[in-house]
Amino acid sequence: MTEEKKRAGVVEWAGLAVLVLPCVLASMDMAVMFITLPSLTADLGPSGSEQLWIMDSYGFLLAGLLITMGTLGDRFGRRRVLLAGAAAFGVASVLAAYATSPGTLIAARMLLGIAGATLAPSTLSLIRSMFHDSAQRATAVGIWTAGFAGGAVLGPIIGGLLLEHFWWGSVFLINVPVMVLLLILGPLMLTEHRDPAPGRFDLPGAAMSLVAVLGVIYGVKALAEHGFGWTPLACCAAGLAVGAAFLRRQRKAANPMIDMRLFNTRRFNLPLLIDALATFGLVGFSLFNWQFMQLVLGMGPLESAVWSLPTFLVMPLGIALATAAAPRVGKPNVIAAGLLVATAGYLVLALLRADSGIVHLVGGMTVVAIGIGAVSAVVTEVILSAAPPERAGAASAMAETSAELGGALGIALLGSIGTAVYRSELTAKAPEALTPGQLDAVRSTLGGAVETAAALPGSTAESLRNVAFDAFARETRIAAVALAVLMSGAAILIATLLRTAGSPAEHRDGEGAAEPRSRAAAS
Repeated sequence: MTEEKKRAGVVEWAGLAVLVLPCVLASMDMAVMFITLPSLTADLGPSGSEQLWIMDSYGFLLAGLLITMGTLGDRFGRRRVLLAGAAAFGVASVLAAYATSPGTLIAARMLLGIAGATLAPSTLSLIRSMFHDSAQRATAVGIWTAGFAGGAVLGPIIGGLLLEHFWWGSVFLINVPVMVLLLILGPLMLTEHRDPAPGRFDLPGAAMSLVAVLGVIYGVKALAEHGFGWTPLACCAAGLAVGAAFLRRQRKAANPMIDMRLFNTRRFNLPLLIDALATFGLVGFSLFNWQFMQLVLGMGPLESAVWSLPTFLVMPLGIALATAAAPRVGKPNVIAAGLLVATAGYLVLALLRADSGIVHLVGGMTVVAIGIGAVSAVVTEVILSAAPPERAGAASAMAETSAELGGALGIALLGSIGTAVYRSELTAKAPEALTPGQLDAVRSTLGGAVETAAALPGSTAESLRNVAFDAFARETRIAAVALAVLMSGAAILIATLLRTAGSPAEHRDGEGAAEPRSRAAAS
């Protein structure tokens, strides 16, 4: 039996359980801030700009440093980088929990982002090294994917429960025992893996990758939050320019951070694109999903988080079906089928109206989650398999970076389209009794409309709420239709182009064309 086909045993599966723990926490730490912000704002009194930095600094640095941390894992050892990141994550969690000023909390969140950037590429690349059998690796990647998805859903629920009994810092302290457990079990249950001949570390390249990703993500988020502006456009342009320079440098560098030959094969670049598109839809539509539950249906944060549980609970079903079907029907067909299932879910959501109710919304999102779960698990495994084992860290980082960019673009583009539709509807249909100041508030956001309606007389308030809710439902339907078209187009793309990217054996086993070339080059 070859090394590539050696099947994992009890030790590897137990090690996978250890690897999933930090993934759940890293995902929770991004989601929990939405429910924690009001409490910490009342205690620390941050300004508006400080609130934004408290919310965004974690995600910005995490996304910007993924490629660097993945490369460091390949160079110095993935287990070593993971454990160092876990220790830093635990320390930063304590600092965040006991922060006494907005500046201290922002600094702690930045340290959390730096530490969090080590977790995803290290854990995913260790899975690549631990699971040589492609079917087992696909299952392991599926469990890893479910861990990240679960953290995003459980974050608001656990945060809400903690805030009912403790102060806001408790949402950070729950990270500490898990990280201590990882530091104890990691050396016992995880074996070290690294590139045996890494070459010199490309420090200028690392700085360029950070600037490129930060510039694009900051610019896109600023456009989504504040609309058109020259500053965010300049940030996007600068990020893209530095990114182009980074890629040129990687093509010429003797020891590049990213093996650019991987992008010459569809087995790598197409799955990266699909990964970004899937995240584009799931994260982008969450902007409408949460607002519909809390503002249109009047739910509180904890109640809406509980109603989002079915979306998480069915995702493992999609993952399990996909990993079981992939060896039989081929990974391109499974990815295409998952995208079509997601299309069906978005079409259900395209029928949503202001009076549709929670079952309609959750039902559509549940179908979407099954499809996206299937896509994410298989696509991530294909990306890992396309890269040689010694560059698994960099490949994992590329997968995570594409997902981060996809999510940021989803919020920005779908949010911009929705805002335009909403403002147009409110401008044409808002009650005439509103003052110019009130009209500006209700045209700005749905939250502004709900707040304004609360201060108006009964009939005017009811009329305003009806118009605002109908306008928001219309923008939600338009976003759902756009995503249905996008997912169905991606299904056609992956079914036609990825199927021709390698032999049938490659599609079943998951070994892409780039890996043999890299091994040949290394020898």
